Amino acid sequence: MTLKKQDILKALELITVPGEGQNMVESGAVKNIQVFGDEVEVDITINNPSLQARKKTEVEILKIIHKEVYEKAKIKINIKVDAPAPKANKPNEIKGKPLPGIQNIIAVASGKGGVGKSTVTANLAVTLAKMGFKVGLLDADIYGPSMPIMFDVAHEKPLAVNVDGKSKMKPIESYGVKMLSIGFFTQPSQAVIWRGPMAAKALNQMIFDAHWGELDFLLLDLPPGTGDIHLSIMQAMPVTGAVIVSTPQEVALADARKGVAMFQQDSINVPVLGIVENMAYFTPEELPNNKYYIFGKEGAKNLAEDLKVPLLGEIPLVQSIREAGDAGRPAALQTATAIETAFEELTKNVAQEVVNRNKSLPPTDAIKITTMAGCSSVKK
Repeated sequence: MTLKKQDILKALELITVPGEGQNMVESGAVKNIQVFGDEVEVDITINNPSLQARKKTEVEILKIIHKEVYEKAKIKINIKVDAPAPKANKPNEIKGKPLPGIQNIIAVASGKGGVGKSTVTANLAVTLAKMGFKVGLLDADIYGPSMPIMFDVAHEKPLAVNVDGKSKMKPIESYGVKMLSIGFFTQPSQAVIWRGPMAAKALNQMIFDAHWGELDFLLLDLPPGTGDIHLSIMQAMPVTGAVIVSTPQEVALADARKGVAMFQQDSINVPVLGIVENMAYFTPEELPNNKYYIFGKEGAKNLAEDLKVPLLGEIPLVQSIREAGDAGRPAALQTATAIETAFEELTKNVAQEVVNRNKSLPPTDAIKITTMAGCSSVKK
């Protein structure tokens, strides 16, 4: 049977894109339709980055074409996520320097080291990729880069590619995640002894001199604490939101509180998407129904409630998470495990908070950093 484009369009007028009132054709979500005999290829653009929205859209298109046009049609659906159009900035506001093709930039931070921030970032990245998103990861921990080891690409070197007549770095790809790290450019035993401006320059090169391509999410694995690198990142680009990682004990929570406060300062004003409690509890294999709260119970949950930000997830203290990171295969790739479930729940919550943030807030501005009399000041 030979299908007609007009019949496909008429069928698509019967369904709507999740979160929009108009039908799929009126809203402009249908970008292109190609028909080859009984084969149909449909290009769709939606504003909702969640996996549920993508799946729902795809299923509804398949059903409506099979029902209204031809039940044996062979259908290919290409869905692209397009963030809502940025709202106009006020006069004299500093605009962030956007990265072409990158929809959402998520900073993952911690108030102190040793809480598993990089492990959470790596597993968040691979879980987003498993869900069908296009994901990039910038290892911004200049002084302690760990992503090359966690993704088993420690010996890889980014190649140069020509893009529109300019030479760009091509990120290393592993497990569906595009990645750049200072670790690709140094020896394993080499210490990076740089002052702030040198570190900032290296970061800017990995951000703006790289060919990231089309990404739904770019994750930034920030160094622990609050300092030059954090300000340099927020000066360089408009960060969509921040995720704070902590363990339950009071020492870690005190520093996590400072991390949240840094992003919430009026002069910085990066939305905090929520807090992740890592090493929340320990469950022995021989006692699967028991939970031992080695570092304290629900500390991050209480902090999140106190600061009025979401608790995004609780990641258990499991030996295989550490082993997987050391072996270069993030633990979230293990199927049908409690670890996979925990990271999937975390990832769904992060994606939902990004959707909520993009609906209710204007794009984040990059900040302008000046130095006067040896003291740093931050301006919008």
